[in-house]
Amino acid sequence: MSDLLDDPIPGQNTPEYSVSDISGEVKRTLEGAFGRIRVRGEVGRVFKARSGHLYYDIKDDRNVLACTTWKGQISGLSVVPEEGLEVVVTGRLTAFGAQSKYNLNVDEVAVAGQGALMALLEKRKKQLEAEGLFAPERKKVLPYLPQIIGVATSPSGAVIRDILHRLRDRFPRKVLIWPVAVQGSNCAPEVANAIQGFNRMTPGGALPRPDLIIVARGGGSIEDLWGFNEEIVARAAAASDIPLISAVGHETDTTLIDFVSDRRAPTPTAAAELAVPVRMELLAWTGEQGARLSRSATDAVQRRAQRLRDLSRALPRPDTLLNIPRQRLDLVADRLAPALDRSVQNRRLRVVEISAHLRPATLRNLVAARQEAVRNLSSRLSLRPIQREIEAQRNNVTRLAERLSGAQTARLDRMRQNLEATDRLRETLSYKATLERGYAVVRAEGQVLTTKEQAGKHASFEIEFADGVLSTGQANPSRPSQKKTPSKDTPDQGSLF
Repeated sequence: MSDLLDDPIPGQNTPEYSVSDISGEVKRTLEGAFGRIRVRGEVGRVFKARSGHLYYDIKDDRNVLACTTWKGQISGLSVVPEEGLEVVVTGRLTAFGAQSKYNLNVDEVAVAGQGALMALLEKRKKQLEAEGLFAPERKKVLPYLPQIIGVATSPSGAVIRDILHRLRDRFPRKVLIWPVAVQGSNCAPEVANAIQGFNRMTPGGALPRPDLIIVARGGGSIEDLWGFNEEIVARAAAASDIPLISAVGHETDTTLIDFVSDRRAPTPTAAAELAVPVRMELLAWTGEQGARLSRSATDAVQRRAQRLRDLSRALPRPDTLLNIPRQRLDLVADRLAPALDRSVQNRRLRVVEISAHLRPATLRNLVAARQEAVRNLSSRLSLRPIQREIEAQRNNVTRLAERLSGAQTARLDRMRQNLEATDRLRETLSYKATLERGYAVVRAEGQVLTTKEQAGKHASFEIEFADGVLSTGQANPSRPSQKKTPSKDTPDQGSLF
């Protein structure tokens, strides 16, 4: 009986697991044993997938820990991991059974120490400077007196109150406030969005576009001010078409936005002072300039009046200016009468000389010469061209007359044919044809009778047949009346029965 049983195999009682069971158990063990942890290390390879998820490594001198930050968690990171940056990451350790790997799901990243932050800041600064974003020639000039000022800052802090108070003291202007977070993970995207939003406004619209932008925040540690060191903020400030003043922190604080902005203010109050001039000083200056202009104009008029008086002294008196022309006029007037007499005598002598040459013989010779010229011209004239032209025109008239006669004859023939056709149609449509079929027309006192009632009102009437007219009543019915030829419009006036 014992031969029928297998011999026991050592270890036969060890439990058997599937691969999924092992992966799930490892996952639960890791998550239960570690839970939420913080890990410090240097960021290695960083890769952002098309799906938006972020994959990177945290390493030390011996080992590497794979980390994952899902797409929805990236916006909550205060610092985005960059290769070579020393950080402290916080998250939950888990396993990925499909590849037998474990990794850390990170939802918070912090820079490990101020030295690491300064190293990252210096790296970004060199990168942006190499792209030319710090170049002085690309910085825009601030408007002297902006009409509208846009301020991107926290609406509840002391910064906005200091800016508004300083603007009200110096030169009141319209201010548009764009509320933003001035620290934390939302600081960088909100500040960049505020700068871009101000630039997208329409000049002169319902919410007008500002002429100047101030990005302001009070003092704080480098961690508090780190949102203004993010690359997204620096690039938004560099791309702004509106002049921008950065007023982040105190005078000793420096952020990336300070290098790319068009003007840096040591404090938010100083930014308000850079934005507008002092109104009273401007009024005093304009008043002084107006007084100087009035004095200059008065002095110029006085100098020119004195110059005119000086020049007038060098001019002669008016009466002396007319003495010489008056004498010249007297001399010319004295010579005018003798000159006219001599001119008349000279012309009289000229007429006498010319008339002396005029004799009847001279006139006859002149007339004879003209007659000879006319005979020469008349001999050159001939009637033959005129006769040829007349003959040609006569032929043309004859041809036209023949064509006209033929056209007239053809037109008369057509009209005659149309008239005959119309007359045939009239005969066809005439009421005479109806009389031929046995109908008659009854008239009384020149009117056509169409009903029995109308006939009863008359003592006598006429009946028109196809072969003549018959009168009843006083007329002799045995003698047919003379046949009347009805007019062409009789069908429109008669009635047939």
